[in-house]
This record gives sequence, C-alpha cells and structure tokens, in this order.
Amino acid sequence: MANQRGFGVKSFLALALVAVVALAVTGVWNPFPGVWDWVKRSEPISEPDVVWQERIGGTPRSVTIAGDAVVVEQRTRVEARSLATGVQLWERKADWAAVAGADGTSVVAVGKLLLKGYELLDPVTGAVLRKVDDAVAVWTYRNLLLDARCAGATDCTLSAWDPRGTRPLWTAFLPGVSTSWLADNPDLLNTRRLTALRVDEGVAGPESVPPLLGFPVDGRVHVVDTATGRVLQDLQPARDERLSVVGGRLLRITARSVDGACLFGLAATDPATGQQVWQRAGINLRNADNAGCAQREDPQGARNVLIGLSPEGREVVVDGYTGRFLQVDQPEERLLAVDDRYSVVRSADQRTIVGRELAVDRDRWSRPSGGKTGVVLTPYAAVISDEKPTRLVAVHPRTGQELLHLRTAANALAIGPGGMVIGEGREIGYVRFGTGVGPGAEPAGGVPGDGAVPGSGEDRPGTSGNPADCGPKREACPDPGAGKDG
Repeated sequence: MANQRGFGVKSFLALALVAVVALAVTGVWNPFPGVWDWVKRSEPISEPDVVWQERIGGTPRSVTIAGDAVVVEQRTRVEARSLATGVQLWERKADWAAVAGADGTSVVAVGKLLLKGYELLDPVTGAVLRKVDDAVAVWTYRNLLLDARCAGATDCTLSAWDPRGTRPLWTAFLPGVSTSWLADNPDLLNTRRLTALRVDEGVAGPESVPPLLGFPVDGRVHVVDTATGRVLQDLQPARDERLSVVGGRLLRITARSVDGACLFGLAATDPATGQQVWQRAGINLRNADNAGCAQREDPQGARNVLIGLSPEGREVVVDGYTGRFLQVDQPEERLLAVDDRYSVVRSADQRTIVGRELAVDRDRWSRPSGGKTGVVLTPYAAVISDEKPTRLVAVHPRTGQELLHLRTAANALAIGPGGMVIGEGREIGYVRFGTGVGPGAEPAGGVPGDGAVPGSGEDRPGTSGNPADCGPKREACPDPGAGKDG
C-alpha cells in the first residue's frame, strides 16, 4: 500500500510538470521567468530599498550619471543603463571611458590602452557621434572636451571641443610630449580633492572647465587659457618650487628645509602679465615630505580654493584668485570637505559636523556624527558616510536638509540632480532624493532651500556672487565684502 501511495504522488507530480511545460510551450502560462527572477534576485543593498538594483559583469571602476543614462566603466568594457529602470541600454569593449558634457549634452569617450584614438558615444543609444584616430589623451568636463595629438616628440597640439561639437573651438601648440599623457584625464597641475571612505572620488561626475589649465610637459609647465587656447606661460619650476594653476592664477609654492623644519611660501601671479598679485608666508599646503621638504604632490583644495595649515595651527581655506582667507577654522577642528562655495568641518570634540558657507562668518547647519564620518561635497548634495551604524546620507549643502537617508554598507558611486547610484561589489542600484527621510522629503528633481538643484547654475559665470567664482573673465561678480582677511 505504501508503494502504491508513493507511486501515486510521483505520478501526480510528473503529470503536473508535463501540464506546466505544455502550458508554457503553447504560451498560455509560463511561470519559469518569474521563478528565475526570484532565484537570481540579490538581497537589497540598502534599507529603504532602491528604485532598481542590477548585477553587472564586474566590479565598476567608475559610475557616472549622464542625463537619462548611468554609464558604468569596468576593466575591459563599458555599459550604460537606464536611470529610470536599470535596464541595460548598450555595452562596448573598451579599456577606459569618461563622460563629458551634462544632461542632454553628455557624451561618453571610450578607447583602448596603448592605442591612439577614441570614440564619442551617445550615453542613451551607444551610437558613435564622432571618431578620432590620432589623439593620445582626452580631458573631459561639463562644458568642454580637450584632446591632445602628437605628430612628433616636439610637435603636439591641444584641441578644445563642445562635447557634441564636430569642429574644434581652438587649437594650441604644446612643444614636447609628456609620457603620462595616456587615455582619459591625465594629471594636470591643479589641486588634490579631500576624499571620504565609501564615497567615490568622482561621485559628482565631470566638473566645469577652469579658466586656466596647467599642463606638465618635459619638466616645464604650460598654462593654457581655456577660452581662447592661448598659451600664456611656459615655465621651468625652481628646485624648491612646485607650480600649480588654481582659480585663474599660477601659484608658486616653495618649501625649504631650515634646521629640520620646512619653511613654506605661496605666491600667485597673473599668467597673462607675469606680475605677482598676492603672496602668503607660512601656509602648509600638505604637499611636502618631511624629509627634505620635497613637494611630490599637488596642494589640497578644490576648484578655485586651496586648503592648508596656518602658522598658528589652524586650517584655512584660501581663495586662489585673491589670496583671501575665506575660512579660518578653530583649533582642533578638522576640515572634511570643501568646494568653492561651502565647507564641512568636524568639531573639536568629534561629535558634530558643521556646514559652512565660504566667506560668510557663521554656520549654516550641524548634525551629530562619529569620529569616522566622511563627507564629499558635490553640486547636488553633501554626501555623508557614517559608521556604527553604517549609513549613507545626502543633505542640501547650504541648508543641511536631508535629501536621502540609507542604512547600507554600499558605496556612493554617482550623484545627479534627482538621486544617487550606490553599489556593493557587482551590485549597483539607484535611489531618488526623498528616500528614507520621512514626511516632507524633497521629491526627485528639486532641492529645498535655494529654490533649485544646487549647482544648476554653476556653468553660468557670475550667477552666484561668490568671490571664488570671479576669476578671469568673471570680473562682473560683485564682492560681498564679507569674509576673513587673515
């Protein structure tokens, strides 16, 4: 009897399976895709859950929001996914990829290592918009794309393009060739950004091109005006000197060893005239080794500002154009993030982080924090990474109002005007502003406080009134008359 009952159950299951297969084959009902989706679905990478979550082919090297697409660079390929749904839009083999432009003007430059040339792709369709066969390097910005071509060891040209342009805006001659010019965004002489754990260094995507760029070529520095392509300076730095181009000025940074200590000097010149316009003594820009005071790195800062340590041991933010102290922190305070509008500082007791507006002598917002809290400032939000509990939070950089609040161990990979891409391993997902912050959260596409998404006017010179925005070709900006002169 037991054998007969067992045979009956097996027969029933076999008949049921045959029936399901028959229904699937005839198209009446197919449960298998849903079952497979359930089997392969990964655990959510955040709480609250993301809008979409997808597993990509490999660990991403960079992720960028480009209009309606999310561009994911991997080791040997690049792909784009829909910002709205996460569905893959296209995929290409490539050793490097970089995004230029913003919103509807975005393009994706892709190429192969050790091979000249690159292609510009539409981020949504993957269609080739322009192909260049002889370029050795590409620099990508929100409002400009630069490429370099070298016909010989002493015959190189630099060309500037609108991201979707078909003819160069200008071409400049640069004698010599740098062996470090390769692939996308080779190092230029500017500043080093402050970083934070679990927040990608390129989370904000491409920035607007500065008014001047410093190109290192064969031990010399060529300063190029990005509006006209004119080479303003061709200089050889002295032995104890490092040159950097910040805020429309050429900075000469000196560090000399005297009695076992480093003596620092900082002077700014107008590259167009060669005249010195300001100088500061004793500011440690944290780019010199203790042994011999050799300057092996760019100074710390962002866009038009520098950060350093004053002779009194206080951290300071210096306007690269005027040399003014835009912010002087209290003793034991620690600067976590800065751009040319705002800063975020950890209090001396390490229990609070404070948001400040540069050149305005008062705090804008504060919130509790731990000793390992990290912050990165972007045009859209200040991204905060916390430990114990492990969280990612985005706040308005001026008001401190929360835009999203996630309980997650994932990293912040990319941020845009409406939300943020996070990732853990091969899993990436998109969260909109307003997620996890309770009633009254700001919906996607708008940020409270200033009446618009932060940074939405950053490509329109003179709109902010911030002296940090008033470098060359921006002299119309009014001086608010505030700030600290140090």
